Amino acid sequence: MDLFFQTLINGLLQSGIYALVASGLALAVGVVGIVNFAHGEYLMIGAFLAWAGSAWLGLDPLLSLPVVAVAVFGVGALTYRVSIRHVLLAPELNQMLLTFGLGILLQNLALMVMGGNTRTVSTPYQASSVTLGQLSIGGPKAIAFGLAAALLGALYAVLYRTTLGRQMRAVAQNRRGAQLIGIDVDRVYLIAFAASCGLAAIAGVLVSVLLFASPTVGLVFALKAFAIIVMAGLGNLTGVLWASVILGVSEALVQTYVPGGGGWSDAVFFLMIFGTLVLRSYRGAR
Repeated sequence: MDLFFQTLINGLLQSGIYALVASGLALAVGVVGIVNFAHGEYLMIGAFLAWAGSAWLGLDPLLSLPVVAVAVFGVGALTYRVSIRHVLLAPELNQMLLTFGLGILLQNLALMVMGGNTRTVSTPYQASSVTLGQLSIGGPKAIAFGLAAALLGALYAVLYRTTLGRQMRAVAQNRRGAQLIGIDVDRVYLIAFAASCGLAAIAGVLVSVLLFASPTVGLVFALKAFAIIVMAGLGNLTGVLWASVILGVSEALVQTYVPGGGGWSDAVFFLMIFGTLVLRSYRGAR
C-alpha cells in the first residue's frame, strides 16, 4: 500500500510540469487559434537559459526563472510579429507547416550553438527529500509542483479577474465581435502567444533542475501537452489541470506496476488521445 501511495504522489508531482507546459499550448490554441508545433522548443530555450545562468554565472535556476520567463516572452512576441500574425487567416495547413518549420529551425540552431550533448544543472537541494511516514517526496519535484501550481493559479486569475483576461476570452469566442467593441485583437494575440512561450520556458527551467537541458528535451513534453489539450478539449484551460493529473498518475502507475513500464509509459498518452477521440466520436454519433 505504501508503494501505491508513493506512486500516486510521484505522478501528482509530475503532473505539475505537464500542466504548466499544456496550459501555455492551450492558451495559444484557445486564444490565438493556432496549434504551435514549436511549443516544445520554447521549453528547450528556457532549459538552456537556466543552465547557462547556472554554469556561467553561478545563478540558481529558480532565481533565474523570472529573467528567463521575460526573455522568452520577448522571443515569443518577436516570433508573433515576424511570422505568426501573417498566417492567422491562412488555411490551417499553412499554420501547421509554419510552426513545424519554426520548431525544426530552433532545434537545429540549438544543436549548432550548444551541441548535441545533454547539460545538467547542479543545485544544493537536488538530492533533498521530505519524509512523511513511509513516503518520500523529492525536494526539487515538490518545489517544481508548488511553482507550477502558483503560476497556474496566477494564469487563471489573470484570465478571469482582469480586463486583459476578459479581452482574451472575448477574442477567443468571437474575433470579429471583439474588434467591433474596440478590443485591439492583434495586441491580445501577441500577448497570448508570447505568454504561452513564457510558460513553456518556465517549465523548461524546472525541467533543467529535474532532468537536463538538450536540443530535443522539449519534444516529449510537447507531445504530452498535445495529449493533455486533446483530452481537456482544445483551448479548455480548466480541463488541462485534470487531464495533466490523469496523465501524470497513469504514467507513474504504469512505470511501477507494469513489467518494462519505463517503455510502456511513453505510449500512455497516445492511448489516452485515441480513447478520448473514440469517446467523443461515439458521443457525436449519438
